[in-house]
Amino acid sequence: MNSTREAYGQALAELGEKYPIYVFDADLSKATQTVHFAKKFPERFTNMGIAESNMIGYAAGYAACGATVFASTFAEFAAGRAYDQIRNSVAYPHLNVKIAATHGGVLIGADGGSHQCVEDLALMRAIPGMVVLCPADTEETRRCVEAAILYDGPVYLRFGRMGTPEIYENGKTCTFEIGKGTVVEDGTDVTLIAVGDMVSRAATAAKKLKEEGISAAVIDMASVKPIDEALVVEYAKKTGCIVTAEDHNIMGGLGGAVSEVLAKHQPVPQEMVGLQDQFGRSGTPADLAEYYGLTAEKIVEAAKKCMQRK
Repeated sequence: MNSTREAYGQALAELGEKYPIYVFDADLSKATQTVHFAKKFPERFTNMGIAESNMIGYAAGYAACGATVFASTFAEFAAGRAYDQIRNSVAYPHLNVKIAATHGGVLIGADGGSHQCVEDLALMRAIPGMVVLCPADTEETRRCVEAAILYDGPVYLRFGRMGTPEIYENGKTCTFEIGKGTVVEDGTDVTLIAVGDMVSRAATAAKKLKEEGISAAVIDMASVKPIDEALVVEYAKKTGCIVTAEDHNIMGGLGGAVSEVLAKHQPVPQEMVGLQDQFGRSGTPADLAEYYGLTAEKIVEAAKKCMQRK
């Protein structure tokens, strides 16, 4: 059971043989796992030091000269500290910079509220032309990284710190595409749409609901932006209610993205599992999941509540 940040590091080292990518890091290469790329391709790796905004500026400069660049640091520093550079130097000119942010959300554990970024998906979604990806496991991470390389323009990728169960194994095929969601489990009574660590928890919730005679569909929406509007509408019609689950503030992230689709095309009851407009705090991942309601049990509760509103 790997973390998606570990999968990111492995993907960079592997895909670096296939594509002439450059990788920058803000003095966190062991934590972000870019260390593997650095050892394998030292001529294409630069440690920019503790200077995240400067790193993004350099990445924009490289990209303006035709390079594809991955700029890596923690989500709090990427989406927060370097926001102005991402907005004006990368997104405004639509450059080929991929912001790879690890340690997103509160489930990273003891780092505390200052390092637990719970608003990055919202910040990046709001930037015109920015693609936002949040994979659920090892295989999907690799596919997201390669899709980011092949995409012409800015991409924000969010990765977790802790190990997460593999979703795409035992016959389940990962068919990730930018702008598409993946149906992990089909269902007819309620739809659970999740990203990142919460996909495995949504799958567990679906099993618990099945034991009670409730058929729950599970959708992995790794492409937070552009979101798969057609799939959201299809399952809103099919099941009549939607639950979103994310390790992020419920405002502006996956829950917000799904609610925008529903409001425009297919209004149905929706419940949001995530941080209820709160900052993070220090603790073990398990304790934090309980404290903030990021559990399969809370998803089950939300599903039942949502079904009652049909």
